[in-house]
Amino acid sequence: MAYLLPGEYVQYGLTAETSDDWVAMASALMEGHCRRPSLMVTQYVERIRLTVGSQTVRLSYRPLAAAAATDSPLVSVRVRYGRPRQGELADPFREQIAWAFSVPGSWNVLDVANVDVNAATGELMFPENFLGLNYNEAEITYTSGLTTVPAAVKVACAQIVKNAQATPAMNVKINRVESLQMEYFSGQLLDPQVQSLLRPYVAERLG
Repeated sequence: MAYLLPGEYVQYGLTAETSDDWVAMASALMEGHCRRPSLMVTQYVERIRLTVGSQTVRLSYRPLAAAAATDSPLVSVRVRYGRPRQGELADPFREQIAWAFSVPGSWNVLDVANVDVNAATGELMFPENFLGLNYNEAEITYTSGLTTVPAAVKVACAQIVKNAQATPAMNVKINRVESLQMEYFSGQLLDPQVQSLLRPYVAERLG
């Protein structure tokens, strides 16, 4: 998706004759830098291991966006108490009871209304299960992204195009710039100013 419309080129410092291919290239570089398929609202599925003694996780993609027809970004949440890894066995007696009732490994679907969501930080807090054991693994399906393209993203897109046009080796027909060449120049095109503008949208813990 192009994050700058042709009618906005002049407004953001580009010439009216700027080829749409330049903007498409800049948009693709932004998505690659942010490690996400799109900056717009997209559904993601994450399986996360919880820290021992904690009932909170932080999602990788932000900002969270409300799922269609709901007020929550959560689509579905599954949790389970898997067998503890080395060093996680806090209470052996209680774990043995849980194993006797076949709790370990069983996925439970939680009502998303019972999961506390901090939209600003992307943190979720889960309730304890009936045995008082903390879950240690969760699978969360949620929506994240922009509903409208903010000015900061448009400025970043335009700046990448300007950086590309100002790079001598990039002054060739855009349809002849191969992906390998774009990767080589990406460090120059996504300068510190662009990276600062895109920082709120960069996925965490991935790659």
